[in-house]
Amino acid sequence: MIKTTVRTLVAAALALLPLTAAVTTPAHAAEELSLHDAIEILPLASESREGYDRKKFRHWIDEDRDSCNTRAEVLLAEAITQPSVGAGCKLTGGTWFSYYDNTEVQDPSDLDIDHMVPLAESWDSGASQWTAERRRAFANDLGAERSLVAVTARSNRSKADQDPAEWMPSAPDARCTYLADWVGTKLRWSLTADQRERDTLRELAAGCEDTDAEYEHHQ
Repeated sequence: MIKTTVRTLVAAALALLPLTAAVTTPAHAAEELSLHDAIEILPLASESREGYDRKKFRHWIDEDRDSCNTRAEVLLAEAITQPSVGAGCKLTGGTWFSYYDNTEVQDPSDLDIDHMVPLAESWDSGASQWTAERRRAFANDLGAERSLVAVTARSNRSKADQDPAEWMPSAPDARCTYLADWVGTKLRWSLTADQRERDTLRELAAGCEDTDAEYEHHQ
């Protein structure tokens, strides 16, 4: 998928400014690294699930109060064919593509919204130290394309709370994208990886030479 980065837009804008204009660096510029380089800058730390409770991540909220909660917003954003939106943001019809298992879906009830980095994994990797507000922001992150992804319920439930050392998408052509999305999400939220996870990411990324990881730090 071809994406236009914030860095590219900023560079184009600066090119139109007078040479005497002061150049400032955007506070939230997106980063783009090769997948291999992105894996190497993941903070390394041991993991602990002590104290985890899914209820500590308030999710599927209606942030903009338009009657569509986070789940519905993701479904609307990722639809190949847009569904009809009824009262209370009830979605009917539409078409989606679940890239984990290379499956086209026509009934939104057959889809789950997957947290790219599962809530439990984020807890293990640093979210245990966050405020309730930051955990809520993570659980409803509509600011990055792959923080949340619509996939078949069976693939999401197969993944559960596992990291790439334990689970990868069944579709072979999805794997490099998945690794980039996983690493980009961890970097966006400054989450850590343990040694086993990093070693597995390195191994799995061996065949992803042309894959980049994009992320923008969430403040």
